[in-house]
Amino acid sequence: MILEEQRFLHEDLERLEQAISDRVAEEPRHVRERLNRDHQIAGFLDRIQDQSKRLLDIYKDADGSRTKEIQAISTGEPLEEFYKQMAGIKSFHQRYPNEPVENLERAYKKRALGEGETTTYEIDNMFTGEEAFGKFMDLTTIHELYLNLPSIKRLTYLQYLDAFDSFVPPQLSIKRPDKMTDQYFSYVGELANYLESFMRRTRPLEDLEKLFKSFDEDFEKAWDDNDVTGWKLEVPAPSIGPATDGVWCADCEKEFKNDNVYKAHLTGKKHIRAAEARAARQEAGNDTNGSANRGSSALRLKERAIAEREYRVKRLAAAMSQERSDTRVNVERKQGMTERERQMELDALFAESSSAAPQADDSDNESDGDDKIYNPLKLPLAWDGKPIPFWLYKLHGLGVEFRCEICGNYVYMGRRAFDKHFNEARHIYGLKCLGITNTTLFREITDIADAVKLWDKIQRDKQKGKKDEGSVVQMEDAEGNVMPEKVYYDLQKQGLL
Repeated sequence: MILEEQRFLHEDLERLEQAISDRVAEEPRHVRERLNRDHQIAGFLDRIQDQSKRLLDIYKDADGSRTKEIQAISTGEPLEEFYKQMAGIKSFHQRYPNEPVENLERAYKKRALGEGETTTYEIDNMFTGEEAFGKFMDLTTIHELYLNLPSIKRLTYLQYLDAFDSFVPPQLSIKRPDKMTDQYFSYVGELANYLESFMRRTRPLEDLEKLFKSFDEDFEKAWDDNDVTGWKLEVPAPSIGPATDGVWCADCEKEFKNDNVYKAHLTGKKHIRAAEARAARQEAGNDTNGSANRGSSALRLKERAIAEREYRVKRLAAAMSQERSDTRVNVERKQGMTERERQMELDALFAESSSAAPQADDSDNESDGDDKIYNPLKLPLAWDGKPIPFWLYKLHGLGVEFRCEICGNYVYMGRRAFDKHFNEARHIYGLKCLGITNTTLFREITDIADAVKLWDKIQRDKQKGKKDEGSVVQMEDAEGNVMPEKVYYDLQKQGLL
């Protein structure tokens, strides 16, 4: 029955292609429907790959069974082979009378809902309530693991969303030797696994295996080049430390105000432990025979495992920067809501999900009327996909245009978006292109000419201040008090000296 299996696989592939075509032609109204469609298409694509492999194996005919079957049909009495195969089919169904038959015509079509039935999706159990079907991240559990780390700087959940992919001081207060614990290793692993799982669930149609493989290759190259931030090999050399007047201790990675305090801390237990740990790391880096000898140390191998997870977290967070920004905005918004408002929002979300699809055939006309949203004023859409009220549109001034020449004549709608853009990358980059480094002094300035004039004035004032400080004549009275010349003569005229 090799030929029948071959025919079945060809039919299955055509049905799968048709099912994918039907779903691509759909226009989902909500995020839940779109994500469910993408997961269905991803499942169909995986099945196409499996069936194609089986079909290629049949065409290769490694054991010659397909060739034998073709010869048996084409030579001799054709009806004899037909009746022989028919007898085999009858005997099979006699042994298994209740064997279900797969109907490919209905296998990949959407099942029509009966009266009173509700739509169930494959993704209903994939996401938590906080994730809202992939719109936001849910790092609350990971945040609790972070807070349980020893000697950690306690951050709120909102602060943690901004700093969870930073693993070097000052964002992360854990030093390099303290990262070698099983607790920290478990925390970084859980964070990397969650971000990878979130990306797989929200982007089912992307080639994520290729993306993850590129992450691993980039890390391997950076590790071999000793270019991984925070995990570079330490070569025994005099450490200069930061360019300040204090004394820098390379073992403790800390600066001391003067030499006496530095010498006093050398006998402390903390410094001795830090020096021993640094000496062990330097021994791992003393080999100069290449990266193979560097990795021979057990300590270096453990550092590599932790550094790999940190690197993956950074790359995954960079790839999902939009979801991260949306999560931060959502958390800020929920912090300003009461418990009753949160519950009302959840009820509205569930009601929208349950009524997303028509319940019966007789409601087709009503659903067709709801597909087109009446929005003649071109108002922005709210979180539920409907236009916001006109009074809210006027309250926030969303009809007022604010043009910024520094951002390339980009137009911002509403005062809030305009005020927010001064701290965004587009405006800061435009100022840096003009040679302006101190961007905090240039709020509310949108014209290039005004920004250049203000920057030139600031530079001139700085130069003038330096000259004035150097040209002040100092005077000393009989008691040894030093003061500027003008103050000295004023006090002398008043008879106070």
